[in-house]
Amino acid sequence: MATALETSRTGARYWTVPIGRAVLALIPAAVITFNRDHSAAFGLVVFGLFALVSGILVVVLSRLTLTDVRARRLFLVQGVVGIVAGSLALAFHGGGLGFFLYLVSVWAAVTGFLELYSGTRARARSLVAKDWMLVGAATAVLALIVLLLPPNAVVSVGLLGAYLVMIGVYLVIAGLSLKWATTDAARTVAPAATDSDSQ
Repeated sequence: MATALETSRTGARYWTVPIGRAVLALIPAAVITFNRDHSAAFGLVVFGLFALVSGILVVVLSRLTLTDVRARRLFLVQGVVGIVAGSLALAFHGGGLGFFLYLVSVWAAVTGFLELYSGTRARARSLVAKDWMLVGAATAVLALIVLLLPPNAVVSVGLLGAYLVMIGVYLVIAGLSLKWATTDAARTVAPAATDSDSQ
């Protein structure tokens, strides 16, 4: 159950952030899954749109819903990195497999580390810290796998799709859990406040 401290750290409507991120992950995941073209150019376009739009979402919603100043700054940087990476992918979608692997690995390493650090820093006082840590770790692992696997467009683009499915499903669960926990906490506080006022 969310405590008053946990709610104050993230804001009561922060649950909209993981839900929004989940939707933006599951859409390109479906596109990759149901498209036979797993070329590097296709991967760059899909990744570019995902990174750009999700970066904008993280910048806007984190600014509106996060009350912890340092966490807000870290997610703003994370969002900006996504915007830059997405813009580069779309601008140079003909860059080939090497460019796709480089861009995805750099994006995943930087944003994964930032989110993992945010979760580690807030783990003792925030309900969402474990979600940040898990998504951050998964994103960082994506960077390692992309770098270590033999270069292959079909495998690499498919791996991106698998990653998007995984974090998309997890973020849906995390967002709904956070919404329900915040609602339950508000219901618990409200009767207590009423009883206090009546005395």
